[in-house]
Amino acid sequence: MNITKNFFLTGLIAASTLAMYSCKAKKLVTKPDPAPVSKPKPVEEKKPEPVPEKEPEKPAPAEKPNFNLDNIQFEFNSFVLKTSSFAILDQAVAEMKKAPNTKFILNGHSSAEGTPEHNLSLSVDRANAVKSYFVNAGINAANFTIVGHGEKEPITSNDSEEGRVMNRRTEIKVQN
Repeated sequence: MNITKNFFLTGLIAASTLAMYSCKAKKLVTKPDPAPVSKPKPVEEKKPEPVPEKEPEKPAPAEKPNFNLDNIQFEFNSFVLKTSSFAILDQAVAEMKKAPNTKFILNGHSSAEGTPEHNLSLSVDRANAVKSYFVNAGINAANFTIVGHGEKEPITSNDSEEGRVMNRRTEIKVQN
């Protein structure tokens, strides 16, 4: 009994669906009337005057990339880039894309706070952070050599906070 009931119910649903679909109003599809075409009037052809040949323009000489980019700074005791460094890094990426086969040395530095071993490790991490930024921007990772200098090569005295901030940096140098 149950099987017959299910079979009958399924058939009833199928028939209802078909009946509802066939009751749907059909839209007439007509093609729009074509726009009237007028014949173009013949135009007298004028002979163009001969243009004197110009010397082919020489392509502008390729602009030499500027890799003298400084002031890539980092947070205290960290290899996290300061926000102010992103504009410099973006400019460096644009210059590096002009000469994609150029090799670079990324020199990481740190201030004199902490142990020499920690500062050396931190300077390598800072150079690697800059390399990661460049690689994520589409520069080939093989173009970079990482060198950590620790606190050995300060650009200013480590006696003041301003001096220590300036010494937490990474420099980009073209490899010869």
